[in-house]
Amino acid sequence: MKYLAIAEELRGRITRGELSPGARVPSTRRLATDHGVAMATAAKALTLLNQEGLVHAEPRSGTVVSGRERRGTQRGLTRERIVRTAIAIADTEGLGALSMRGVAARLGVAAMAPYRYVRGKDELVLLMADAAFGERGYPAKPSGDWRDRLTLGGRTLWSLFRRHPWLAQLGPITRPLPLRNLATHGEWALSALSELDVDAATLCDLHVLFFGHIQGMAVHLEREQSALAASGLTEEDWMDHQGPAVLAMAAGHPTFAKMLAELSETGYDLVLDDIFESGLRALLDGLALRYGR
Repeated sequence: MKYLAIAEELRGRITRGELSPGARVPSTRRLATDHGVAMATAAKALTLLNQEGLVHAEPRSGTVVSGRERRGTQRGLTRERIVRTAIAIADTEGLGALSMRGVAARLGVAAMAPYRYVRGKDELVLLMADAAFGERGYPAKPSGDWRDRLTLGGRTLWSLFRRHPWLAQLGPITRPLPLRNLATHGEWALSALSELDVDAATLCDLHVLFFGHIQGMAVHLEREQSALAASGLTEEDWMDHQGPAVLAMAAGHPTFAKMLAELSETGYDLVLDDIFESGLRALLDGLALRYGR
């Protein structure tokens, strides 16, 4: 993402002392010209640095580098604050924008300060994921049948992926993360699936199938977020821009062309929440039919 590259360059110049406290930062117009980007992209880079406490606006002076007294101290720094700050960065900018240095800058502390609490980015990401999965839980006394409980489990996980899109990007389903709070969601789903009276291998397969549907849909949440940040085009803008190419692609494929023609008349919005619900119902219908429940 171009604005992140611009912000990283300026962040480096500030860290190395090339831009000292009080020094003017290149203007939005200057950054846009130097980097060949839109004014909005350059402005986004400065906004990010402002949020990190590295720069601030001064009347009649423009944007300047903040002094250390403005950026805060290390007092009150805790692992929980570091994790929550990292989650906020990943939620708004994606996991690719996360760095230990960026977290330190957002907190207004020395670049090495977070390492007193977290060994590095890999450990930080695991702590973030465990905290995020722990934001929602389940009733102490489950109610309803296996289908009711799986529906609740699926919607609960989907809401967490919705809140934190980067969660779906952490790793393949074949390499589950050893997270205590993720295990809570796993136990809820497994206890419901166990009512289908299947052996252990089948139970594991069914849980992978269930979780895979949720994660598979959620993968597209951050990808859309990243595509929007990189291109500046919304989903609607992108479809309008790609319209002629899509129509050309449909040539020679009558079913595809017929569908597009009908959708152009009736209108269509691709809503991931609706597709998630439709897929969850289909999955549960299939399980009920297959296992006589």
